[in-house]
Amino acid sequence: MTIEPSKAINIARVLTEALPYIQRFVGKTIVIKYGGNAMVDETLKSGFARDVVLMKAVGINPVIVHGGGPQIGELLKKIGKESHFIEGMRVTDSETMDVVEMVLGGLVNKEIVSRINYHGGSAVGLSGKDGSLIKANKLILKKNAPELKAPEIIDLGHVGDVSSINASVVDMLVHGDFIPVIAPIGVGEDGQSYNINADLVAGRLAETLRAEKLILLTNTQGLLDKDNKLLTGLQRHEVDALIADSTIHGGMLPKIRCALSAVEKGVHTAHIIDGRVEHAVLLEIFTDEGVGTLILEDRKWDKNQKKA
Repeated sequence: MTIEPSKAINIARVLTEALPYIQRFVGKTIVIKYGGNAMVDETLKSGFARDVVLMKAVGINPVIVHGGGPQIGELLKKIGKESHFIEGMRVTDSETMDVVEMVLGGLVNKEIVSRINYHGGSAVGLSGKDGSLIKANKLILKKNAPELKAPEIIDLGHVGDVSSINASVVDMLVHGDFIPVIAPIGVGEDGQSYNINADLVAGRLAETLRAEKLILLTNTQGLLDKDNKLLTGLQRHEVDALIADSTIHGGMLPKIRCALSAVEKGVHTAHIIDGRVEHAVLLEIFTDEGVGTLILEDRKWDKNQKKA
């Protein structure tokens, strides 16, 4: 069987374009927050697993942190328990926390591990409780209102914030040629389990590992300006200005703050990319254009250049 010359030229161009990025990132760690449509669409799920295996095969060290909100909501509905959210965070009582652990640490985590292994990788599933990976404390939500003399303290139950990360178990797996797949469940000093935002865990883990890149998969193109045009590359001061003028708002704010914190604390670049695009991770890492928004700390950078 022969391949059409035009198709062969295109394949060769793609491989040639990828080569300098493979050489540049070999031996580097890339933390990927996996969520959104990429976790529910069958084609995207298989594509993501293959992408991760390919990254490992060429010498890059992917570390996966996954979400699972829709799956948690679905199981809660099946058992007749209603989901409640305050400012985008799930109110998590003890019964809900049991479901969160069952879904994130069991069902979702093991499905991702199985898919990666099916495509030839060697993935190992963890929760933040394994090896005391993620130490957590209770998240305190304060709500300010004009009619109140003091902020209202809202109890979200078993919703946590990251107090510290012990990345030794992740380092051990990475250097043993395994692909860690991490559920964002932390443990408190009192032994309580906490449900933690997956973006937050991915960002803090990237900081601790001194990762080359933090990649956050979303259900949007990336960061959009007020005319809904994609902003492909931004430095810290530009992001601050977009927050100040409310271009960045709502659910995108926590992701942006997570990305900014990561680049401030030593992660080379952060990327917010469209997880609805098949092979989005490979396209962002190995092509000149990418498929989302790149964020990096203020420094000299050619604005006509997508990569940094």
